Amino acid sequence: MDIKIVDTTLRDGEQTPGIAFNTEEKLKIAIFLDKLGVDYIEVGTPALGVEEQQAVEKILNQDLKATIITWNRALISDIQKSIECGSRYLHISLPVSDIHINTKLKKDKPWILETLKRAADYVKTEGLQFSVGAEDASRAEPGFLYKFVQIAEESGAHHFRYCDTVGILDPFTLYQAVKDLIDSTNIDIEIHTHNDFGMATANALAGVRSGVKFIDTTFIGIGERAGNAALEEVVMALKYTMGIKLKIDTSLFREFSQFMVRAIGRELHPWKSIIGSYVFAHESGIHVDGVLKDPSTYEPFPPEEVGNARRLLIGKHSGRHAIIDRFRELGIKIDDGESIIILRKVKKSAVSMKGSIPDSELMRIYENTVVKR
Repeated sequence: MDIKIVDTTLRDGEQTPGIAFNTEEKLKIAIFLDKLGVDYIEVGTPALGVEEQQAVEKILNQDLKATIITWNRALISDIQKSIECGSRYLHISLPVSDIHINTKLKKDKPWILETLKRAADYVKTEGLQFSVGAEDASRAEPGFLYKFVQIAEESGAHHFRYCDTVGILDPFTLYQAVKDLIDSTNIDIEIHTHNDFGMATANALAGVRSGVKFIDTTFIGIGERAGNAALEEVVMALKYTMGIKLKIDTSLFREFSQFMVRAIGRELHPWKSIIGSYVFAHESGIHVDGVLKDPSTYEPFPPEEVGNARRLLIGKHSGRHAIIDRFRELGIKIDDGESIIILRKVKKSAVSMKGSIPDSELMRIYENTVVKR
């Protein structure tokens, strides 16, 4: 399947409360995403102001392989700001649910349809490519949504973005809703999912099952509220659960995550799927024994594939095999009897320290248990 990744780390991702990238950070993120091999990079909203426009222009001037997208409301003024930056591919967005149309915009449905047509016609007149997005599509009245999609298709949009803006859909409901849309139109569909109920990645994969050609992601899943579908999760899940391998250099994931942590000023949870430091860390005695014999017993894919590394930790849940193996790595040979005595003290120490045992503590236990015996 020819699935395209549309990464919006620099647009929707930056809308995370408290995150604000400077121009150099935006440029580096765009270059990283391009090295990864994403197909489209949504770099921002020029209508936000001069600093945003300067960042967009810098990225556009990098001659990246990915297609660069600017995000716009369906306003001629927004579109003109994108054109002034040199953008050749624009995304036009309008809300389609009743609550957004009536409460937020205080408009009606005919106004939405006419506004979309006017904006699309203007972009076409300028000779530019564009996609159309339906904000809050998952809560839209289906009949109106189909009319909206039809106008996007007739206006020459390259593809259509279906947005689960507040993350309310489960994978089964999303699959059927998007499949119905695909079956009733001829335009390619893009899926944009949010993680409010922890289902953004699952919903993105459900979209692929239904036939979408484009998936929106952000790196490490940043985004408004609970965030978006995480690029690294989507790519690896497609490969290992659906057999769809994208042309993404996953070996850069860990390095990119370390840069992103600095850029957003927040720590990455160690148990963050795919790239967290605990993903390939093993402490439980049964697990360590299995991993020592064959890593695939407790690892779905090799850590090197995402730029990570395996770690065997010593702690409360360790077993004798882990103790013996760790001392062997430290250049010390201990027998079964010594490992049992050391393990007993390791468990007590781990409870006291509320964590894994560092080598320094392990050596202290060894010296007090074996050397002084």
